[in-house]
Amino acid sequence: MKFPVVHIPFLPAAGMAVFPFILVKIKHYKKDELLLRHEKIHLIQQLELLVLPFYLIYFFHYFINLIKYREHNKAYMNIVFEKEAYQREGEADYLKKRKLWSWINYFN
Repeated sequence: MKFPVVHIPFLPAAGMAVFPFILVKIKHYKKDELLLRHEKIHLIQQLELLVLPFYLIYFFHYFINLIKYREHNKAYMNIVFEKEAYQREGEADYLKKRKLWSWINYFN
């Protein structure tokens, strides 16, 4: 699947997936395969949940994690969607073999 990659210099992160776009902070990130694969995983997750529920679950899980860990980085890294994306971003063929709703396996 192809998704448009848009350069937004004031983005608060290196990259972000906002269906159907991949947003990048620095122009040369448009060619960063690892970053793009990470964000593509998020776009597929968003599609599976029909977009809006993805964001609701994402932020709900972040706030639960923030209460649990009391630290932004730990809260962020333990969001199920991020766990899948970070663990699988290095696999070039992951999106071809990925099973539907794979992010569910990252709840612990």
